[in-house]
Amino acid sequence: MTKPTLLVSACLLGQPVRYDGQSKPLSSPQWTTLRQRFDLVPVCPECLGGLPTPRPAAEIVGGDGRDALARTARIQTADSDDVSAAFIAGAERALDTALKHGSTQALLKANSPSCGNRQIYDGSFSATLRNGQGVAASLLERNGIAVWNETEIDRLLDSEPSQP
Repeated sequence: MTKPTLLVSACLLGQPVRYDGQSKPLSSPQWTTLRQRFDLVPVCPECLGGLPTPRPAAEIVGGDGRDALARTARIQTADSDDVSAAFIAGAERALDTALKHGSTQALLKANSPSCGNRQIYDGSFSATLRNGQGVAASLLERNGIAVWNETEIDRLLDSEPSQP
């Protein structure tokens, strides 16, 4: 029997692709369980959008990922450089990857301006979180892909993955 695929933030798999050149790997027991249940497909929407590693931190200003996709909010660095186009392109490539692999679920990095599925930073670069989704999380969900974060792995594992 073929396992369902799970799109996963590459930084959670230990790849040093975060803005600061680091990763945020999860514990081995969690990965062992995920690997038994799913074929894991790593993605980093920011890298897929052409941004380098390391890169300046960025936050969504004037809304959340849905608004950025609608071009009514922007993603910018603390120096006010607009990186919206790269974030949107990366989200589109992450969606293409999910569709190519038949992924119906994704495990993405919490609070990220790309991957956050429940909260993101508020755009003030003051480490203040607010409710909202990142750009890739918004696009994936808009296209029927369930998005989880690393604090929701138990819920992900309890869910019934739909087959492609």
